[in-house]
Order: sequence, then structure tokens, then C-alpha cells
Amino acid sequence: MADRAGPTLGGVTSPEAELRRVWHRTIGRGHDLVLDGVLARHREPHRRYHTATHVMWVCRHVERLMAEHEVDDPDAVRLAALFHDAVYDPRAATNEAASAALASARLAEIGWAGERCAIVARLIELTAGHEVDAADIAGAVLLDADLAILGADPGEYQHYVTGVRTEYAHVDDEGWRTGRAQVLQRFLEREAIYATATMRADRERRARANLTAELASLRD
Repeated sequence: MADRAGPTLGGVTSPEAELRRVWHRTIGRGHDLVLDGVLARHREPHRRYHTATHVMWVCRHVERLMAEHEVDDPDAVRLAALFHDAVYDPRAATNEAASAALASARLAEIGWAGERCAIVARLIELTAGHEVDAADIAGAVLLDADLAILGADPGEYQHYVTGVRTEYAHVDDEGWRTGRAQVLQRFLEREAIYATATMRADRERRARANLTAELASLRD
């Protein structure tokens, strides 16, 4: 499954239209100004990978995984997917916490109960380290959806790497190689990159091949 191209409406790729459908399915009609604010963030000029297209694919993978792995509050997982990269500054170390706080505040404003807002915030915060307890099915679904690109075909994987490198243009080549290699190595040292049985079966082998190839290129 490709992780780049979006759906087409009248021949025009429109990931934002798909995200709006996810929002309406989850929240209902109304409160579109909240979603508009999130979508505007994903149009920020420094973003190359962390755009609405990425969020669209995370939402698609979430739906597929929830069809196979039952979660207690599917709408909370959908909203965590929608908000998980709402705040994205490559120079900052607090993006996930800030995205979680933003989601909690906005959802409270439109009437979501505090305990459900807390669920959304907790799920988003998990994307900081991409580590989750095996019993946390909702967390596993969201993290595996976010990491699905690691197990994409090599061309799509390279598109992702190029996008992220562009977002980190403020980091010099040596700093990028060192930091990126550490991230890749940590994933490769895991017993499994993916937390759900579905993604381990579908993408684990390809993800390891992609990460291993990129790591080798960084060390050349």
C-alpha cells in the first residue's frame, strides 16, 4: 500500500477532504472551525512529510487496524490520529506534549468529557517515544499507524526520508547522520518494531530492510 498519494476529488488530490470526512464521522457536522485550525497547521511551510497527507494515511491505517484489533473508544483513537502532529516544530522537543494539550483543549471546548479528552491526550503523548505496553491496544493501533511508513515500499520510504531531512534543514549533515542513525538503531534493536500482530505480519520485514538500508547509507 502506498503512503503518499491521496484520494482524488474531481481529479485533484485532497487529503484534507478525507480528514474532514473523518472529523464529521467522529464529531458530527459542526465545529469545523476546530478542524480548520488543525488543517491550517499542516499547511505550515516548513512541513514536508508531516502534512495532512501523512495524517490521512495514519487515519487510514487506524481504521484498518481497528477493524482487526478491538479498542474501547474508537473515536478517541481517530481524534488522536487527527491531532497527533498538530504542533510540529523540528527544533522543539515538546511537539507531542503540545499537540496533546491542544487536542485536549479543543475537544473540551466542543463538549467532549474530560476523561475522553485525557484518553486522546495520552495517546498522542505516546508518539513521542513510540513505545507502548502490549495490553494497550489503542496505543498500539495509533503507534503502528504512525509508523506504517517504515514498512512501505522502498520508493515511498525514501520519499518519507527526504521529506523529514528537508524539515531538519537546520541540522548540518554530520548532525543529521549521527542523530538519524541513533533513531534507526533504536528501532532495529527492538524485538519488534510494530506492536500489533497485523503490522508485524504485513510490514515488519520490510521496515527492517528499509531501516537497515538507510542506516548503511548514513555510515558510507
